Amino acid sequence: MADVAVIRSSSLLPARREAVTLQTADGLDLVGELSLPLDREPVATLVLLHPLPTHGGMMDSHVYRKAAWRLPALADIAVLRFNSRGTESQQGKSEGEFDDAEGERFDVAAAVEFAEFRGLPNLWIVGWSFGTDLALKYGHEPGVSGLVLLSPPLRYTTDEELKRWSEDGRPIRAIVPEHDDYLKPDEARERFSVVPQAEVVAMEGGKHLWVGQAEEVLDKIVERVAPERAPLPTTWDGPMEKGDTSAYKNKTVAAYGGFLPKPEKDS
Repeated sequence: MADVAVIRSSSLLPARREAVTLQTADGLDLVGELSLPLDREPVATLVLLHPLPTHGGMMDSHVYRKAAWRLPALADIAVLRFNSRGTESQQGKSEGEFDDAEGERFDVAAAVEFAEFRGLPNLWIVGWSFGTDLALKYGHEPGVSGLVLLSPPLRYTTDEELKRWSEDGRPIRAIVPEHDDYLKPDEARERFSVVPQAEVVAMEGGKHLWVGQAEEVLDKIVERVAPERAPLPTTWDGPMEKGDTSAYKNKTVAAYGGFLPKPEKDS
Protein backbone atom coordinates (compact mmCIF):
# COMPACT_ATOMS: atom_id res chain seq x y z
CA MET A 1 0.00 0.00 0.00
CA ALA A 2 1.24 3.49 -0.81
CA ASP A 3 2.24 5.85 1.98
CA VAL A 4 -0.45 8.21 3.20
CA ALA A 5 -0.02 11.55 1.44
CA VAL A 6 -1.66 14.95 1.79
CA ILE A 7 -3.95 15.82 -1.12
CA ARG A 8 -2.60 18.98 -2.71
CA SER A 9 -3.87 21.41 -5.32
CA SER A 10 -2.30 19.47 -8.19
CA SER A 11 -3.16 15.97 -6.88
CA LEU A 12 -4.60 13.71 -9.57
CA LEU A 13 -6.32 10.70 -7.99
CA PRO A 14 -7.21 7.44 -9.77
CA ALA A 15 -10.36 7.33 -11.91
CA ARG A 16 -11.68 5.99 -15.19
CA ARG A 17 -11.35 9.07 -17.39
CA GLU A 18 -12.81 9.20 -20.86
CA ALA A 19 -12.80 11.97 -23.46
CA VAL A 20 -16.39 12.31 -24.71
CA THR A 21 -18.25 14.25 -27.38
CA LEU A 22 -21.65 15.70 -26.62
CA GLN A 23 -23.92 16.20 -29.60
CA THR A 24 -26.48 18.98 -29.43
CA ALA A 25 -29.91 19.04 -31.02
CA ASP A 26 -28.80 21.92 -33.24
CA GLY A 27 -25.92 19.93 -34.68
CA LEU A 28 -22.81 20.85 -32.66
CA ASP A 29 -20.11 18.63 -31.16
CA LEU A 30 -19.00 19.68 -27.68
CA VAL A 31 -15.71 18.62 -26.09
CA GLY A 32 -16.11 16.86 -22.75
CA GLU A 33 -14.69 14.44 -20.21
CA LEU A 34 -16.37 11.83 -18.03
CA SER A 35 -14.55 10.81 -14.85
CA LEU A 36 -15.81 7.72 -13.00
CA PRO A 37 -14.75 5.87 -9.85
CA LEU A 38 -11.99 3.43 -10.74
CA ASP A 39 -13.43 0.14 -9.53
CA ARG A 40 -17.02 0.69 -8.44
CA GLU A 41 -20.24 2.33 -9.54
CA PRO A 42 -20.87 6.00 -8.69
CA VAL A 43 -23.35 7.00 -6.00
CA ALA A 44 -24.06 10.36 -7.66
CA THR A 45 -23.28 12.28 -10.83
CA LEU A 46 -22.34 15.92 -11.37
CA VAL A 47 -22.91 17.70 -14.66
CA LEU A 48 -20.72 20.80 -14.48
CA LEU A 49 -21.69 24.04 -16.23
CA HIS A 50 -18.73 26.41 -16.36
CA PRO A 51 -18.42 30.19 -15.93
CA LEU A 52 -18.71 32.77 -18.71
CA PRO A 53 -16.47 31.68 -21.61
CA THR A 54 -15.99 35.20 -22.91
CA HIS A 55 -14.22 36.02 -19.62
CA GLY A 56 -12.14 32.89 -19.12
CA GLY A 57 -14.68 30.27 -17.98
CA MET A 58 -14.22 26.71 -19.28
CA MET A 59 -14.42 23.05 -18.28
CA ASP A 60 -10.86 23.31 -16.91
CA SER A 61 -11.61 26.22 -14.54
CA HIS A 62 -9.90 25.33 -11.28
CA VAL A 63 -12.82 24.17 -9.11
CA TYR A 64 -14.11 21.93 -11.89
CA ARG A 65 -10.68 20.57 -12.70
CA LYS A 66 -10.24 19.60 -9.05
CA ALA A 67 -13.71 18.06 -8.94
CA ALA A 68 -12.82 15.75 -11.83
CA TRP A 69 -9.41 14.95 -10.35
CA ARG A 70 -10.68 14.10 -6.86
CA LEU A 71 -14.36 13.31 -6.46
CA PRO A 72 -14.45 9.94 -8.28
CA ALA A 73 -11.82 8.59 -5.86
CA LEU A 74 -12.75 10.45 -2.68
CA ALA A 75 -16.56 10.37 -2.89
CA ASP A 76 -17.55 7.78 -5.55
CA ILE A 77 -19.03 10.59 -7.62
CA ALA A 78 -19.04 10.67 -11.44
CA VAL A 79 -18.07 14.03 -12.95
CA LEU A 80 -19.13 15.14 -16.43
CA ARG A 81 -17.56 18.41 -17.51
CA PHE A 82 -17.57 19.97 -20.98
CA ASN A 83 -16.87 23.13 -22.92
CA SER A 84 -20.05 24.89 -23.97
CA ARG A 85 -20.42 26.05 -27.56
CA GLY A 86 -17.44 28.01 -28.82
CA THR A 87 -15.44 27.46 -25.62
CA GLU A 88 -11.80 26.31 -25.67
CA SER A 89 -9.56 24.85 -22.97
CA GLN A 90 -6.67 22.42 -22.67
CA GLN A 91 -9.15 19.64 -23.52
CA GLY A 92 -10.03 21.17 -26.88
CA LYS A 93 -12.54 23.54 -28.46
CA SER A 94 -16.25 22.92 -28.85
CA GLU A 95 -18.00 23.77 -32.09
CA GLY A 96 -20.24 26.79 -32.47
CA GLU A 97 -20.13 30.23 -30.92
CA PHE A 98 -21.09 31.72 -27.57
CA ASP A 99 -24.80 32.56 -27.72
CA ASP A 100 -25.41 34.71 -24.64
CA ALA A 101 -27.33 31.98 -22.72
CA GLU A 102 -29.72 31.22 -25.60
CA GLY A 103 -28.27 28.42 -27.75
CA GLU A 104 -26.59 27.06 -24.62
CA ARG A 105 -29.94 25.47 -23.74
CA PHE A 106 -29.03 22.75 -26.24
CA ASP A 107 -25.66 22.26 -24.53
CA VAL A 108 -27.30 21.64 -21.15
CA ALA A 109 -29.79 19.23 -22.70
CA ALA A 110 -27.02 17.34 -24.51
CA ALA A 111 -25.05 16.87 -21.28
CA VAL A 112 -28.05 15.59 -19.34
CA GLU A 113 -29.04 13.30 -22.20
CA PHE A 114 -25.51 11.88 -22.34
CA ALA A 115 -25.50 11.18 -18.60
CA GLU A 116 -28.87 9.48 -18.81
CA PHE A 117 -27.81 7.40 -21.82
CA ARG A 118 -24.81 6.19 -19.85
CA GLY A 119 -27.08 5.21 -16.96
CA LEU A 120 -25.37 7.49 -14.46
CA PRO A 121 -27.27 7.75 -11.15
CA ASN A 122 -28.51 10.59 -8.95
CA LEU A 123 -27.82 13.35 -11.46
CA TRP A 124 -27.17 16.87 -10.15
CA ILE A 125 -26.41 19.93 -12.24
CA VAL A 126 -23.66 22.12 -10.77
CA GLY A 127 -23.36 25.62 -12.19
CA TRP A 128 -20.69 28.21 -11.46
CA SER A 129 -21.32 31.89 -12.19
CA PHE A 130 -22.71 32.00 -15.77
CA GLY A 131 -23.26 28.26 -15.43
CA THR A 132 -25.74 28.89 -12.61
CA ASP A 133 -27.91 30.92 -14.97
CA LEU A 134 -27.85 28.05 -17.47
CA ALA A 135 -28.78 25.63 -14.70
CA LEU A 136 -31.70 27.75 -13.53
CA LYS A 137 -32.95 28.50 -17.04
CA TYR A 138 -32.56 25.03 -18.57
CA GLY A 139 -32.07 22.51 -15.77
CA HIS A 140 -35.66 21.26 -15.63
CA GLU A 141 -34.76 18.00 -17.36
CA PRO A 142 -36.76 15.05 -15.97
CA GLY A 143 -33.72 13.04 -14.86
CA VAL A 144 -32.16 15.83 -12.79
CA SER A 145 -32.26 15.41 -8.99
CA GLY A 146 -31.47 19.03 -8.17
CA LEU A 147 -29.09 21.97 -8.58
CA VAL A 148 -25.98 23.22 -6.82
CA LEU A 149 -25.10 26.81 -7.67
CA LEU A 150 -21.66 28.35 -7.08
CA SER A 151 -21.48 32.17 -6.98
CA PRO A 152 -24.85 32.71 -8.69
CA PRO A 153 -24.99 36.23 -10.19
CA LEU A 154 -28.58 35.84 -11.46
CA ARG A 155 -27.72 38.01 -14.46
CA TYR A 156 -29.63 36.03 -17.06
CA THR A 157 -32.22 34.36 -14.79
CA THR A 158 -35.56 36.11 -14.52
CA ASP A 159 -37.83 36.16 -11.46
CA GLU A 160 -40.33 34.13 -13.47
CA GLU A 161 -37.69 31.45 -14.07
CA LEU A 162 -36.92 31.37 -10.35
CA LYS A 163 -40.61 31.01 -9.50
CA ARG A 164 -40.82 28.05 -11.86
CA TRP A 165 -38.40 26.22 -9.56
CA SER A 166 -40.75 26.92 -6.67
CA GLU A 167 -43.45 25.03 -8.52
CA ASP A 168 -40.96 22.35 -9.57
CA GLY A 169 -39.94 21.57 -5.99
CA ARG A 170 -36.55 20.00 -6.67
CA PRO A 171 -33.79 20.98 -4.21
CA ILE A 172 -31.42 23.86 -4.88
CA ARG A 173 -28.31 24.71 -2.88
CA ALA A 174 -26.74 28.10 -3.64
CA ILE A 175 -23.20 28.47 -2.31
CA VAL A 176 -22.60 32.21 -2.08
CA PRO A 177 -19.26 33.84 -1.20
CA GLU A 178 -19.28 36.49 1.51
CA HIS A 179 -17.39 38.96 -0.69
CA ASP A 180 -18.97 38.17 -4.05
CA ASP A 181 -18.76 41.01 -6.58
CA TYR A 182 -22.22 40.31 -8.00
CA LEU A 183 -24.58 38.78 -5.42
CA LYS A 184 -23.73 38.65 -1.73
CA PRO A 185 -25.46 36.23 0.70
CA ASP A 186 -28.17 38.60 1.97
CA GLU A 187 -29.03 39.65 -1.58
CA ALA A 188 -29.09 36.02 -2.64
CA ARG A 189 -31.49 35.12 0.17
CA GLU A 190 -33.79 37.90 -1.01
CA ARG A 191 -33.70 36.82 -4.65
CA PHE A 192 -34.15 33.13 -3.81
CA SER A 193 -36.98 33.84 -1.34
CA VAL A 194 -39.45 33.00 -4.13
CA VAL A 195 -38.07 29.43 -4.12
CA PRO A 196 -38.94 27.97 -0.68
CA GLN A 197 -36.74 24.90 -1.12
CA ALA A 198 -33.67 26.92 -2.12
CA GLU A 199 -30.92 26.80 0.51
CA VAL A 200 -28.43 29.68 0.53
CA VAL A 201 -25.09 28.70 2.08
CA ALA A 202 -22.89 31.69 2.86
CA MET A 203 -19.15 31.00 2.62
CA GLU A 204 -17.19 33.15 5.03
CA GLY A 205 -14.29 34.94 3.39
CA GLY A 206 -15.26 33.64 -0.05
CA LYS A 207 -14.93 35.50 -3.33
CA HIS A 208 -16.54 34.90 -6.71
CA LEU A 209 -13.66 32.86 -8.13
CA TRP A 210 -13.07 30.66 -5.04
CA VAL A 211 -9.30 31.01 -5.32
CA GLY A 212 -7.82 29.08 -2.39
CA GLN A 213 -11.25 27.72 -1.41
CA ALA A 214 -11.87 24.97 -3.95
CA GLU A 215 -11.64 22.29 -1.25
CA GLU A 216 -14.33 23.98 0.86
CA VAL A 217 -16.57 24.31 -2.19
CA LEU A 218 -16.17 20.64 -3.11
CA ASP A 219 -17.07 19.71 0.47
CA LYS A 220 -20.27 21.75 0.26
CA ILE A 221 -21.21 20.12 -3.06
CA VAL A 222 -20.63 16.59 -1.77
CA GLU A 223 -22.45 17.40 1.46
CA ARG A 224 -25.59 18.01 -0.63
CA VAL A 225 -25.42 15.34 -3.33
CA ALA A 226 -23.84 12.48 -1.35
CA PRO A 227 -23.91 13.47 2.33
CA GLU A 228 -22.60 10.11 3.49
CA ARG A 229 -19.33 10.91 1.64
CA ALA A 230 -18.78 14.29 3.35
CA PRO A 231 -16.54 15.78 4.55
CA LEU A 232 -13.93 14.79 2.01
CA PRO A 233 -10.67 13.32 3.31
CA THR A 234 -7.55 15.45 3.05
CA THR A 235 -5.13 12.53 2.68
CA TRP A 236 -4.85 9.57 0.31
CA ASP A 237 -3.13 6.23 0.81
CA GLY A 238 -3.28 4.96 -2.77
CA PRO A 239 -1.64 5.85 -6.09
CA MET A 240 -1.53 9.58 -6.76
CA GLU A 241 -0.11 11.54 -9.66
CA LYS A 242 0.63 15.21 -10.13
CA GLY A 243 -1.81 16.76 -12.56
CA ASP A 244 -0.57 19.04 -15.32
CA THR A 245 -1.53 22.64 -14.61
CA SER A 246 1.23 24.17 -16.74
CA ALA A 247 -1.24 25.20 -19.44
CA TYR A 248 -2.70 27.78 -17.04
CA LYS A 249 0.37 29.28 -15.42
CA ASN A 250 0.66 31.98 -18.07
CA LYS A 251 -3.08 32.32 -18.60
CA THR A 252 -4.28 33.81 -15.38
CA VAL A 253 -7.54 34.98 -16.93
CA ALA A 254 -8.34 31.44 -18.03
CA ALA A 255 -7.26 29.92 -14.73
CA TYR A 256 -8.57 32.41 -12.19
CA GLY A 257 -9.57 35.49 -14.11
CA GLY A 258 -12.72 37.58 -14.14
CA PHE A 259 -15.60 35.34 -15.16
CA LEU A 260 -18.02 38.22 -15.51
CA PRO A 261 -17.86 41.83 -16.53
CA LYS A 262 -17.74 44.04 -13.46
CA PRO A 263 -21.21 45.23 -12.41
CA GLU A 264 -22.07 48.76 -13.37
CA LYS A 265 -22.10 51.22 -10.46
CA ASP A 266 -25.04 53.52 -9.96
CA SER A 267 -24.09 57.05 -10.84
